[in-house]
Amino acid sequence: MDYYETELRNKNRGYMKLIVWQKAIQLFELAWKIAFIEVKIDFKLRSQLADAVQSISANISEGYGRRSINEYIQFLYYALGSLAETMTRDIGLKQTKQISAALFHEFDLLHYEVENRLLRLIDKLEQKREDEDWIARIAEDPEEYVTTPSLQHSTTPTLRTNA
Repeated sequence: MDYYETELRNKNRGYMKLIVWQKAIQLFELAWKIAFIEVKIDFKLRSQLADAVQSISANISEGYGRRSINEYIQFLYYALGSLAETMTRDIGLKQTKQISAALFHEFDLLHYEVENRLLRLIDKLEQKREDEDWIARIAEDPEEYVTTPSLQHSTTPTLRTNA
């Protein structure tokens, strides 16, 4: 699923590797298809559904970017709230027959997967916080980052060896 990653990477873009974030993007794509392509839904309801579902992946990435376990977990809870709002809006669309039962079922399956992955991530992070097993930085190999030439200059001196 690396399809969502950009060519440029650094430790702050690591959220793009999270399956829950990738699935949240897929949920947004499906909601967009439902609200703007496949069916005729009231304009205000369309935008509310799109905003709620977009907020899920946005909060996952924003929390990740905050670099603090407490803020990360807080933003994951915001994402969980947006998931609940999204489901409520989708149920309303199904109940008013603005979307078919089949489209609702497809959405419900993906929503359920995102929800469960998000709950597991929150549980794991809360356990890390309790165990004081959180590192203030994301542990990744900086050598794998793709940088632009303007970003390659470093103020850190390099070690020289006489070989």
